[in-house]
Amino acid sequence: MALSLTERAAQEVKTILEQQKLEPDKTFLRMGVKGGGCSGFTYSLDLTETKSDLDEEFDSGGIKIICDPKSYLYLNGTVLDFKDEIMGRGFVFNNPNATTSCGCGSSFTA
Repeated sequence: MALSLTERAAQEVKTILEQQKLEPDKTFLRMGVKGGGCSGFTYSLDLTETKSDLDEEFDSGGIKIICDPKSYLYLNGTVLDFKDEIMGRGFVFNNPNATTSCGCGSSFTA
């Protein structure tokens, strides 16, 4: 399995790269998890030019995605989407490993 982006999420990342004047071929989208949040783990997203030799690397929709090995254990198979709705806009993690999620969608239990 892998990490991937929906077409809408990939387009939003490209827009952000453009707005921040970041070079797409040198910039990675780092997906990760950290301890904390209402359900035990919280998701993290970051744009970075720094990649570790241990990072897993994927390409989805023209976006280079990286993930540290520990986070990848919890994120394997995750699809990142982007929602733009009346109640708010932002990235949404569709994680098949999450057994429960909190109401805000930014933390989970695995």
